Amino acid sequence: MQGVLVLLKDNIETRDMPTTAGSLALADNAPGRDAPIVARLREAGAVILGKANLSEWANIRSSRSISGWSAVGGQTRNPYDPERTPCGSSSGSAVAVAIGLAPVAIGTETDGSIVCPASVNGVVGFKPTVGLVSRTHVIPISHSQDTPGPFATTVEDAAIVLTVMAGSDLEDPATAEADARKVDYRAALDAGSLRGARLGVMGFLLPAYSTEARVEFDRAVEALQAAGAEVVEIGEGPNMQAIGGWELTGMLTELKHGLNAYLASTDPAQVRTRTLAEVIAFNAAEPRETELFGQEFFEMAEATAGLDDPTYLEVRAKAFQAAGPDGIDRMMREHGVVALIAPTTSRAWTNDPNDDDRSQGSASRLAAVAGYPHLTVPMGFDRGMPIGLSFIGGKWDDARILSLGHAYEQATRERRPPPAGTAAEPDQSR
Repeated sequence: MQGVLVLLKDNIETRDMPTTAGSLALADNAPGRDAPIVARLREAGAVILGKANLSEWANIRSSRSISGWSAVGGQTRNPYDPERTPCGSSSGSAVAVAIGLAPVAIGTETDGSIVCPASVNGVVGFKPTVGLVSRTHVIPISHSQDTPGPFATTVEDAAIVLTVMAGSDLEDPATAEADARKVDYRAALDAGSLRGARLGVMGFLLPAYSTEARVEFDRAVEALQAAGAEVVEIGEGPNMQAIGGWELTGMLTELKHGLNAYLASTDPAQVRTRTLAEVIAFNAAEPRETELFGQEFFEMAEATAGLDDPTYLEVRAKAFQAAGPDGIDRMMREHGVVALIAPTTSRAWTNDPNDDDRSQGSASRLAAVAGYPHLTVPMGFDRGMPIGLSFIGGKWDDARILSLGHAYEQATRERRPPPAGTAAEPDQSR
């Protein structure tokens, strides 16, 4: 990666610039340290170009948070239509790659925050197996689900970046197996990997997507079959609604624990809000923070009882079991498939919160809750807006998932850059 420019989501620390998570409470947060993934990128020769805007606090402050908006960075725009969402929370990272500001960027995902913005901005996004890439000095939400991952215009470039970032970190216990599991992901790519591969369509998700997205997905399935894949339908899946409820309860408990620990590690002279409770108080006293939406998720997180709470332990175990062993693993085993596929999203919805054109369909939850790999590759267009095809596998199946997505990408070449002149300047009015 000698000389390659890289943008980082503004929740990943670097030694030479602030890391704000988009919040005015962290506007001066510059502890002078590189996250281990940043150190790995620098050692490989990458040049850190800067920080990319994000959905403030990675979309975890409120159920009504606006994708791509933060009090520090304003509103990130979708370059295919500035009136539509860039999705989030890694909005700026995806948009920057889409418009060619940098060839690659790093985002983070807890649930959908890499794959959704990649899909609606027409780029490749990869969420690795949780534990393959360090989260140290990355502002946390959930230690069970958080992971950094790359954005790029090709799967090959994403594989190069992942190879650099992957590896064990003594400060992040989740990465204990990473050194033993990682491979050269670029070398593992095989443009012929779809030949003889059996793929499972997550048919139980399809009714939620737009009609146009389903049409594009049917066309993608035909392309996969033409490339030699066998595609089978999986009509029944786990209880997605129950998993979502368990996920939120677990996530908010982990948020309080992780964010309090992170804030305690910052410089008190730079960050006056030393706990989640103090961040909540700061937001309540700062009109620029709550002009557009509130902070009820922060308040719910503050009310949680900690990582030893029996309710937390029960719901986290239920969520993982339903999404992983009884979800992805069971479907792959019972149907004899090497990966699961679905549309990543439908078209980007409008930025108007009162508009009926809202989010339609998502493939992110199972892989997010289980901590398994999830790749999205450009698949086509829904009313002129890009959408992606998702490839999901079991734990540590990162190389195989990247290779299958690479083979589809090489066979279809679906990516189309955004039209010139459509990317509006960031909105700094708030």
